Amino acid sequence: MLKTRLTELLGIKYPIMQAGMGPFSNNNLCVAAANAGCLGLLSTSGLFNKDDQPWIYNAFCDTGEANRDDDMAKVLATVLKRTHRLVKDKGGVFGPNVMVSAELKDKANIMIETAIKVREENPEMKKTLKVMYTSAGDPMGWGEKIKGAGFIWVHIIPSVKAAMRCKKAGVDVIVASGHEGGFHTHWEPLHSMVLFPAVVDAVSDAKTLVVGGGGVSDGKTLAATLALGCDGVLMGTRFLATQESDFPALWKQSVLDAQDRGTLVARGYVGPARWLRTPRSEEHAVNTLKKSPGVFLGTPDSYMTMEDTSLIDFENESIKAVYEGNKEKAMMAAGEAAQRINDMPKVEDLVKAMAKEAEDIIVNLPKKYVK
Repeated sequence: MLKTRLTELLGIKYPIMQAGMGPFSNNNLCVAAANAGCLGLLSTSGLFNKDDQPWIYNAFCDTGEANRDDDMAKVLATVLKRTHRLVKDKGGVFGPNVMVSAELKDKANIMIETAIKVREENPEMKKTLKVMYTSAGDPMGWGEKIKGAGFIWVHIIPSVKAAMRCKKAGVDVIVASGHEGGFHTHWEPLHSMVLFPAVVDAVSDAKTLVVGGGGVSDGKTLAATLALGCDGVLMGTRFLATQESDFPALWKQSVLDAQDRGTLVARGYVGPARWLRTPRSEEHAVNTLKKSPGVFLGTPDSYMTMEDTSLIDFENESIKAVYEGNKEKAMMAAGEAAQRINDMPKVEDLVKAMAKEAEDIIVNLPKKYVK
C-alpha cells in the first residue's frame, strides 16, 4: 500500500487528489473520488456564471441537488451537505475549490464563509469536509480565516516564487501545477519534470507538503511524481474520462479520441488555457495570437481591460456547444495526458489500478537498476 505524508495528513487511502476542474460541475465525480479513497474537490466557480453561462450554472445546481433560484451561499451549502451525506459512510474526504483572485475576492469570501458556517452547524462534517483548496490568486490574507476554522489549507501554484509565497502565507499543502495540465495553465510555461523537484527543494519540510499536478494519468506518472519528492499527485483530465464524471458525453469521448500532440494552448477565461486540438480550437489559437499575444509571450493581460471581447464570446459559444452536443462548434479543455487515455473506467477501478502499478514500479525499480 502506498503511504505518504499526504495520506497521513488527510486520512485518505491513496496519495491522489481529484482536481477542482472549475468552473464546470464535478459534484458526482467528487463523491466518487472521495469514496474511492482520494481527496475529492468540488468546483465552485460555476456559481459565478448564473447569468452569462447558465448552462454551467444549471449543471452545477442539478448535479448537486440544489435549487437554481437559491442564492450563491445556499446553493453551495446544499452541495456541501449533499457531498457529506454521500461520502460519510465510506470515510470520504473532500473540500471546495475556491478561486481567490483579486476580482473575485467578495465571492471567494462567500464561498469560504459558507463552508465554515456549514461545518460549525454540522460538527460531524469535520470528519469529511477537511480541506479548503484555493486557486487562481494570491494566498496571502486568507490563512487566518481558513486555518482558524480548522481546515487543512491547500493552494495551487505555477512556480517556485509562488510556492514561496504560499510558504509565507502558511499553506499546508502546496500543489505544483505543471504546464502539461488542462484548461487554466500559466503565463510562463514551466513543465512538471522541472517544476516538481524545484518546488520540493524550495518549500518541502516537516510542516509543508508538496503535491504535483500536470501530466499525471497512471501508475507510471504517479511513481515518477513521488520519485521527484512530492507527497502525492493532482489529476484532472484522467478523472474527467471516468464513468462517474459529470462532464458532457461529447467532452469525455473527445478525451478518449485525442491523439499524439492532441492539445494546444490558446486564450481562456483567466489567461492561457490548454484545449483539445480541433479545427475549432485551432481557430481560437489563431485569434488568440492576434488579439491576446501575451498568452504566447508570457505577458499577462486581462479580459477586463480588453476592448475587443470576441475571444471570450467565442469561448462562451464553444463551451455552450459542448453542453448542447454540437461537435462542430464545441471546444473542450484537457491536459496533455489526454493522448495517453483510451478508456473510461469507474473511479474506484482507476485509482486501484494506478496504485498497484505505482507500487510495483517502486518495489521493482531497484531490482532493475541497482546492482
